[in-house]
Amino acid sequence: MSETKRNENKIFTLCCLALLCAMQIVLARFVVIPVGDMMRFSMSFIPVVIAARRFGVVGSAAVYGVGDLLGAIIFPTGGAFFPGYTLTAAIAGTLYGIFLRPTKKEETKTALVIKIILSALSTQFFCSLLLNGYWRAFQTGTPYLAVLATRVPQCLIMSVVQSVFMILFLEKICKAVKIPNVK
Repeated sequence: MSETKRNENKIFTLCCLALLCAMQIVLARFVVIPVGDMMRFSMSFIPVVIAARRFGVVGSAAVYGVGDLLGAIIFPTGGAFFPGYTLTAAIAGTLYGIFLRPTKKEETKTALVIKIILSALSTQFFCSLLLNGYWRAFQTGTPYLAVLATRVPQCLIMSVVQSVFMILFLEKICKAVKIPNVK
């Protein structure tokens, strides 16, 4: 591959990731359903899983981490910036990338469904429940187990929502936005 073609691929990848990052910011900051003081439902995972499916671990971690950081700086939602949530977002992006990264060989529908379910469960359990629960308890001074108890319903619901959404639409969205696999 020539140097020019390699540079074009890098620029294309960067532009796609920047666009997905912008989508993540909009979905995380403006398309949110708050439920009480401690729960909120968001579809901000969609650009992240697209990045995971097309660009792998680094792409999805960058989209979620940078998107969270920029979103917090540009559109603060009450309170000072807290880096723990950005770290959790980058870890969640990494988990999505590990499970949903592009493969060189064709994968079966069953294998993809299993990967999708594992990605949703792992990000919701480890990142949303445990890590974000810890950050919330740390910030508010509320006992950790009390915070966990309030977050369990949200994590269970979002695991199902994310799994169903990705099973039904992930591959269709990736094809519709015409982002080729980057291997």
